[in-house]
Amino acid sequence: MLSRVAAVLLACVACAAHAQDYPARPVRFIVGFPPGGGPDVTARAIQQKLSENLGQPVVVENRPGAAGFLAIERVARAAADGYTLLMMSSNDTALPALRKKLPVDLTRDLAAVTLVTAGPMALVVPAALPARNVKELIAHAHAQPGKLTFGSGGVGGTVHLTGELFTSMAKMKVLHVPYKGSADILAAMLGGQVDFSFPSITIARPLMDAGRVRALAVTSTRRASSLPAVPTLDEAGLAGFDRTAWYGVAAPAGVTKSLIARLNGEIVKVVATPEMKELFNRQGLEVQTNTPEQFAAFIKSEIRQNGKLVESAGVSPE
Repeated sequence: MLSRVAAVLLACVACAAHAQDYPARPVRFIVGFPPGGGPDVTARAIQQKLSENLGQPVVVENRPGAAGFLAIERVARAAADGYTLLMMSSNDTALPALRKKLPVDLTRDLAAVTLVTAGPMALVVPAALPARNVKELIAHAHAQPGKLTFGSGGVGGTVHLTGELFTSMAKMKVLHVPYKGSADILAAMLGGQVDFSFPSITIARPLMDAGRVRALAVTSTRRASSLPAVPTLDEAGLAGFDRTAWYGVAAPAGVTKSLIARLNGEIVKVVATPEMKELFNRQGLEVQTNTPEQFAAFIKSEIRQNGKLVESAGVSPE
């Protein structure tokens, strides 16, 4: 009995020592989307300061493909030593509902570290569209059922599911057109092929400032600090509407709790600075951190909510 107790104590000491010695080599952030998107922007924003605090380089590695799943699988299959991390996004939590047989389970094969940032999307229309507010857009759609086009970055993504929730609550019949990303959507909007979409504020802001697109609302329950004059969809009449894009950090399952706690503390410390909060605010995002346990519960909640949206949208799993 005593030998077993001693073994447990030695294991605990070893884990603690490992967490203190970490890291002894570069740490990799795996991002499942191309450079310039929300997950990439978030990873690169904290990269330098986290490198300074850890005393080792933090490298951002983009592995786009399969709607972010290639990056998820890469991290889930990595050694559970804390040197390979995933910059998760809200898109990831729709994958279980979109793929019949995923070889990786988000809650079983990944360890939640912390939520990092979250921000609303903006309901945007081209400047040429006569709708000046949400009620006018809904009336415009009702007057021409099936004629208006809604652009998203792909079936089952955050923008698509946000649009499905919007059209369902507004009882609108529109045509969904998937594109490769927000830049393509906005280009199509300027070309007259798309009537509305829900890009991130960061992506849409330059065209908004130039007067080429118009923001009618934001998707969160609170107004965005970067667009204080733009109402929420809840304020515009769609009571309870609440959808945000979020980004957070996960590690392979099996990473010790002490190391997860260390990573959580270091990342929270980095993003809690006034400079980092201001940087993210300019991107239309707000710093939102939590404990590993809270983030794990949040991921499960998002998987459930996205599953319901995928089902209501009539999207068939691949």
